[in-house]
Amino acid sequence: MYIAIEGIDTAGKSTQIEKLREVFKDAIITKEPGATEVGKHIRELVLSAKAKSKKAEFLLFLADRAEHIKEVIEPNKNRMIISDRSAVSGVAYALVQGNIDKKELVALNNFATDSIYPQKVFLLYLTKDELEFRLSQKKLDGIELRGVEYLLNIQDALVEAAKLLNIELIKIDATKSIDAIRDEITHHIKG
Repeated sequence: MYIAIEGIDTAGKSTQIEKLREVFKDAIITKEPGATEVGKHIRELVLSAKAKSKKAEFLLFLADRAEHIKEVIEPNKNRMIISDRSAVSGVAYALVQGNIDKKELVALNNFATDSIYPQKVFLLYLTKDELEFRLSQKKLDGIELRGVEYLLNIQDALVEAAKLLNIELIKIDATKSIDAIRDEITHHIKG
């Protein structure tokens, strides 16, 4: 089974992936972007912010996604795969930028992934109050500096992206305890 953990910054994706690694000891743990050799270079290029065009940046993410499917997902399709982010994030960020038509977004992602998507996506969902509190407790990165409203728009776009890609999305209250969240995800996987 191929699953992805999604959520905005501070939602607890990394923490949950580490907890799931303990439950599913033989799982392939991966991430988007940057899980492959080519992907690492693409990630560096995108983070360097040298691309002046948002379309160019989007296409770089698609290239990373295509390589990720070919190198990580397809060879392990008979194993448990747990991914930190997926196409859902890529589509969500593109939706918020608003410069690519929704149908084109889906078509381009279908092309890049050969329509291979996670069977289930778990969205660690934060309230505005909890997000504000968590952001106040850390040094903010470039994405987090865009503000609470921007991050909440991304969170809403994650839900829309899963619908557009026809992926089962399971919302999980990210304010619950770490172990309660892990148990809820595990229950849905073993279902």
